[in-house]
Amino acid sequence: MRILAMIPARMGSKRIVRKNVRYMAGQPLISYAMSLAAQSKAFDQIWVNSEEPVFGEIGKQFGIRYHARPAELANDIATNREFTYEFLKQHDCDFLVMVNSTSPVLRVQTIMHFVNFVKRDEYDTVLSVVSERAETFFKEQPLNFSLGEKRPSQALEPTQKVVWALTAWRRSTFLKLQESGECPVFGGRLSTFEIPKDEACDLDTEEDWRIAEGILLSRQRPFPQKYFESIQL
Repeated sequence: MRILAMIPARMGSKRIVRKNVRYMAGQPLISYAMSLAAQSKAFDQIWVNSEEPVFGEIGKQFGIRYHARPAELANDIATNREFTYEFLKQHDCDFLVMVNSTSPVLRVQTIMHFVNFVKRDEYDTVLSVVSERAETFFKEQPLNFSLGEKRPSQALEPTQKVVWALTAWRRSTFLKLQESGECPVFGGRLSTFEIPKDEACDLDTEEDWRIAEGILLSRQRPFPQKYFESIQL
């Protein structure tokens, strides 16, 4: 089974300006995804997909190849399915795993477990999710609890949120659906893969950035566990 990794990266991000080359906890954001993918040794090839050659230069130190994204697929209105389709048309594989550059808090082991799950060859699409056992509303209606009863959180059915840290698609299914005008992003036989909550921080706002950077810094310099024991009067 041939599995490729694709790291999408644009230079022209708007909400966090040039975030992929902005330094987070001592290194450019894009380098986290590159390093993690390379360390996992889970892929036959790793590609950075971008309109900006500088990402290809950064990728060289990790043994990552550069796919030159067409300029028309590098603007704010270009969709994930469009640039993924363009990539898959040019690269043969059984599965493509998208490693999101905006998920720097992933761990190598999580990528390895995710790819092993994909290799079971049971699904066409695998989405990374986080689970939450909390009272959840949708359109002002309770989704996983009853208004007539307050239950312990551990008794609630967990809800799952798609986080896009890792996504896998079967190439043949993705191409077929895209070319038939259907949405390939959630196509075919679909499954979810749960990842730890502290690995699921996406980067859309400055608040997201501070949270992710704080997680990375805490891993670099773990704080000792201390407990309050008594009051000295």
